[in-house]
Amino acid sequence: MQYRGMSSATTQIATGLSRIGTVIRAERQRAASEQALSPTQAQILGLLTARGPARLSVLAAELAVSQPTASDAVAALVRKGHVERRADPDDGRATRLYATDSGSALAKSLAGWPEALLGAIDVLDETERAVLVRALMRVIVKLQDEGAIPVQKMCATCLHFRPNAHPGAERPHHCAFVDAPFGDAALRIDCADHAEAGPRRVV
Repeated sequence: MQYRGMSSATTQIATGLSRIGTVIRAERQRAASEQALSPTQAQILGLLTARGPARLSVLAAELAVSQPTASDAVAALVRKGHVERRADPDDGRATRLYATDSGSALAKSLAGWPEALLGAIDVLDETERAVLVRALMRVIVKLQDEGAIPVQKMCATCLHFRPNAHPGAERPHHCAFVDAPFGDAALRIDCADHAEAGPRRVV
């Protein structure tokens, strides 16, 4: 089905992204199933390990699932000994969720991307990869602006990002966190050192 006003190229890109998503979902489901986890449980462990403790509401928003769904997944992880609840140091009435040692080890064993997908991306040359990263970031920013997804930990929303700080250079952008220039191919869509900047930066 093609929506009114939507170009054929737009629908083809959306279809292509959907096909790529199928590969990722299938691999995630396979890996999680081997460890007796649901995909949501695996994602929660991954987030808690990569980004640290979080409230249930934050996890639900990040995964775009309902709080009851996230709560059921967390309850299962607590029973299995992979997650524990502790009092929130910022609010004694709330709790934060922490990955246990076993949960972190399990998350690390599940980390990574399908080899088939990485191999397909490697077919692109450096210029093509840079264009793709930049385009994906613009699409994600638009989804964020519309409230379709939560703010992602990427350069375009980071306090440390200085877009086009070095105009005309091979590496035009600058990261104040590491104090180094970088090019489009190195733009981050998920960065552990992200500090939310408020209004997005134009890329």
